[in-house]
Parts: sequence; C-alpha cells; structure tokens
Amino acid sequence: MGRIIRWGCLGLIALGIAACTEVAAPVQPVLKPLARPNIPTPAPKPPKVAKPTSEASAQLRSYLNQVQGAQLSQGLLRRDGGGSDTPFTSTMLARNFEQVAFYNEYNSTFSGRGGPSPLRRWATPVRMDVIFGEGVVPSQRVSDLGYVRSYAARLGRVTNHPVSMSSKPNFIVIIAGEDDREEALAQAAARMPGISAASLTPLNNLRSDTYCVVAAYAAGAGGNTYTAAIAVIRAENPSLLRLSCIHEELAQGMGLANDSPTARPSIFNDDDEFALLTRQDELLLQMLYDPRLRVGMTADQARPIVQNIAAELVDGGPV
Repeated sequence: MGRIIRWGCLGLIALGIAACTEVAAPVQPVLKPLARPNIPTPAPKPPKVAKPTSEASAQLRSYLNQVQGAQLSQGLLRRDGGGSDTPFTSTMLARNFEQVAFYNEYNSTFSGRGGPSPLRRWATPVRMDVIFGEGVVPSQRVSDLGYVRSYAARLGRVTNHPVSMSSKPNFIVIIAGEDDREEALAQAAARMPGISAASLTPLNNLRSDTYCVVAAYAAGAGGNTYTAAIAVIRAENPSLLRLSCIHEELAQGMGLANDSPTARPSIFNDDDEFALLTRQDELLLQMLYDPRLRVGMTADQARPIVQNIAAELVDGGPV
C-alpha cells in the first residue's frame, strides 16, 4: 500500500504539483459518536380554538336547537328529496318555476315582501368561498366547509353552469354567530369589489327567527345578471338547520330568489317540510339555466318556453 501511495506522489510532481511529502497516517476510527450540541425543538403551535361566545349567542343556540327538535318531531326537515307522497306534474313544475324565479322573497332592505322580478341568473362562473366567525369551533369549520364544497359541485352539475370554490370569490358564504357576524361581513365587503360594509347592514340586523339569508347583486343590461352574492348563515344553528341553510341560500343565490307555498317537494317553501334540495328543486335549477330562457325575461314572456321545458323534463316531450 505504501509503494502505491509514493508512486502516486512522484507522478503528481511530474505534472507540476509543487511538492509531495510524507503521506499522513490514517485516522483511527472513532467508535463512539462525538457529542453534538442540543438542537432546541420548536414549540408546537397552540391549537386553534374558538372565541368564547356571549350569553346572547348561547341563548340563541339553545332556542334554535329547540326549533330543530320541534320540527323533527313533526316530521319536518325531510332529507329524502320527495317520494311517492309528493308527486308533481309538468304543469305544477312550470307554475312553481314561475313563482320562485320571477318574484323576490324580500325587498331590498329585507324589511318586507318583494314583488315581481325579471329572470336573473349568473353569466360568469360562480366562485365560492367561506368566511367563518371567530366563535365557530374548528370541527364545525371542517364539516361546514366540506358541505359547501360538495354542494357547490352539485349546483354546477345540476345547472350545467360553472360553480367552484375559489380564493377569489364572487359568492361568499358567511357562517358566523351573533358576536362576530359584523366582523365577518366587513371581511366579505373587503374582498368583494363594489360592495361596501354599509350596504351589508341588513344582513347583520337579523331577527332571531331568521336562520339564514342571501343577498345577490346584479349588474349588466337592465341590472339582471348576477355578479356577486353573500349568504349569511347563523353559526348557532344546529347541524341540520345549518345544512338546510346551505342548501337553500346557495340555491337562491343562483337565481331562484323566492319561496312558494305551492312548491312541493321543495326547499323553496317556508313550511320547512324539506331540509335539503329535492328532485323538483334540481329541475327548477336546470330550467333556470336553460339557454332558451334569457336574462331579463318577464314571467309573461317566458311562460310558453317554461311550459315546454317543464313538459320535456317531466313528460318527455314538449307541450
């Protein structure tokens, strides 16, 4: 081994390397690892916890739990989408569509009933996001965000109109309680160009028997094309009422702005018989985005087209 090393040195000298002296003795192996300095472990981040709620919020939560319990005991808040006990014809479907698509449930300040309205819907893709109030616990945030995400996908499939989740939304869903709804609305206004916090005041001043509400903003020719929407859902609602609000307000924010006492099976009915979107509701949404109907149409102008579409969907052919 020594000779090979020395010949290697001579070869290096011939190539112009300055010198090659003695070869260093091999380092003895270290059998025991050298001591290393202790590396501090970063402190774990504290878990995200909800902001404590007020007595008013706690009382409202108790009240809404009682409401849900009473409704369930009466056979309301159905989740079956309708069945043999809730048949509907094409005539009924056309009538219900006219009631929910060509009338407003409330006036602009949410202080009274609305009136007739031209057909309104979205022309651009709907981009949704959720803002939670500080009092919403992490587990509820996870479940509610999952509900909104899956329901947005369903609305897209039913309407054949693009609906998705986005960090740059034009449709914000606020799930907040009495203590933090105003702050959440301010956050929404900051993210929605053209919408001021002051204009959202009616969405903050909710009556205790209002579980949820949606406001849609229209622009374009005649002001009939939706460009923004904000839904507000009380975080104090128990799980099924909260999910029911997600179903109804997001569907209404697509353009079916009214409720009708004759619509059955439907969530567009104040009787709360159905908690979740029904088969008839899916047809109503499909009709709303049928290209044969145009934004700005009145009920009278659209009626013959609506009747034909309803006949196709229910009877398999035009009237």
